[in-house]
Amino acid sequence: MPDIKVPVFSESVSEGTLLAWHKHPGDPVKRGDVLAEIETDKVVLEVTALQDGVMQSAARNEGDTVLSEEVIGVLGEAGSAPAVATPAAPEADRAAGPVTGEATAAGTAVQPDSQPAGSAPALSPAVRRVVAEHGLDAAQIPASGPKGNITKQDAVVAAQGGATYQGPQEAAEPASMRAPSQPASAPAPSAPAPVASGPRSEQRVPMTRIRQRIAERLKEVQNTAALLTTFNEVNMKPSMDLRKKYQDQFVAKHGVKLGFMSLFVRAATEALKAFPVVNASVEGKDVIYHGYYDLGIAVASDRGLVVPVLRDTDAMSLADIEKAIAGFAVKAKAGKLTLDDMSGGTFSITNGGTFGSMMSTPIINAPQSAILGMHNIIERPIAQNGQVVIAPMMYVALSYDHRIIDGKEAVQFLVTVKNLLEDPARLLLDL
Repeated sequence: MPDIKVPVFSESVSEGTLLAWHKHPGDPVKRGDVLAEIETDKVVLEVTALQDGVMQSAARNEGDTVLSEEVIGVLGEAGSAPAVATPAAPEADRAAGPVTGEATAAGTAVQPDSQPAGSAPALSPAVRRVVAEHGLDAAQIPASGPKGNITKQDAVVAAQGGATYQGPQEAAEPASMRAPSQPASAPAPSAPAPVASGPRSEQRVPMTRIRQRIAERLKEVQNTAALLTTFNEVNMKPSMDLRKKYQDQFVAKHGVKLGFMSLFVRAATEALKAFPVVNASVEGKDVIYHGYYDLGIAVASDRGLVVPVLRDTDAMSLADIEKAIAGFAVKAKAGKLTLDDMSGGTFSITNGGTFGSMMSTPIINAPQSAILGMHNIIERPIAQNGQVVIAPMMYVALSYDHRIIDGKEAVQFLVTVKNLLEDPARLLLDL
């Protein structure tokens, strides 16, 4: 029977977290089906089936830490019965003895005394864990999963009586939900009691690996780089007029809308050519000047900010850029971005304007040395040719590492971006 293994991690990733099982013992499996998802500090990886068969057993629970190429389960041939043994309990549970309904150290399942064999529905390892910890009767839990299966959330809701689930390490069990072996008079656990629902309710949620990594990298940049931000403003009317004039033709030919981001990518690329130190990075006491232009585009996802990279933007057309960004957005929303999508990058662009930000000081994405921040477009009065006119204006910001980029270069870089966007024909004429 083939093993189900964790995918090979990149050199910079040492471990991951088993985020979710999509197949459970006894479930039929087709080649290419997603068996599980593993979250690293960069991306969420899918574990797929290499052949048709049936899910035989799971060796790890949801939430467990796993290593590269570790065996986390077994896939059996079609028609084979699922293994009886379940994933091993944590060390704390093993020290107290086998947990009802889970495998002993020898691999023999211990059946609950109060639940006759065959009367309870099939449970995933994660569901079995919640059921065992709270002494629940699986047959009495309302099921909302496919094919009438009980999901982990179903078990959590049953365990907490509808209150917000705090996890076994944080929430004290109500007396009515203690396991039969625990006396009702036993002292309450030292962990904090679950917070009651209401206008002042709280919920403690562990940071995901990706969020932890984002926090580490941003703080590392603040502690290492000499961060400084310079600002300017752009009259977006010329770019908006260009977009409006050619939008229909652009969509008809390329099948994608012309947005502002592609114009900013092209303008930033041309500015990077003029000021190569902004495209450089610091490595120890050396400055690495990159002879290529790989621009990271910050994209918001449910799991945090991710920065997929456009490769060789100097060779990309506006349509190529728009299609690539649209593809990244779809993959980010579905959690399908790969390590290759986000590795590398010599410069980044972030657009807080999509959320209504008027001005900000973005933090550079190490080891890069600069990042361009876009903001929302607001019509306001400006002086133009001796007249006060109303124009759609955008504040732009360039945060940079002052260790290698001087203020003169940073300001001139941003002015170059401004000039190109206020006369976008120069982008097409290469002027």
